[in-house]
Amino acid sequence: MAVIKVDELAGEIVLAIQAYTEDVSEAIDQAARDTAKALAKDLRETSPKDTGEYAKGWTHRKEAPGSYRVYNKKKPQLTHLLEHGHAKAGGGRVEGIPHIKPAEDRYVPEFEKKVQQILERGG
Repeated sequence: MAVIKVDELAGEIVLAIQAYTEDVSEAIDQAARDTAKALAKDLRETSPKDTGEYAKGWTHRKEAPGSYRVYNKKKPQLTHLLEHGHAKAGGGRVEGIPHIKPAEDRYVPEFEKKVQQILERGG
């Protein structure tokens, strides 16, 4: 065990907290990246497929540390229409095909569980 003078204690505590924070931040960022990647893959597999271009368009990108966006790069305008349905030009309605919300419902709790585990073990 190292001997620390009382006047150096505050500095040592700050260094320990910074190391903990960096470890936790890196672990959370990795968990977010893995979850976003898995969610995009899931959406590619479960999205409606007419020509297949919409389903192939799912990808992810980093927005900020620990924050990733999953989006459809090829056909972004279709996500809302396919998920929630839409009115037809000649009258009537096309029913939605829920595929985004079910995938989100599967992956968000999984990500929250990973973050909880990271915080409990300190990175």
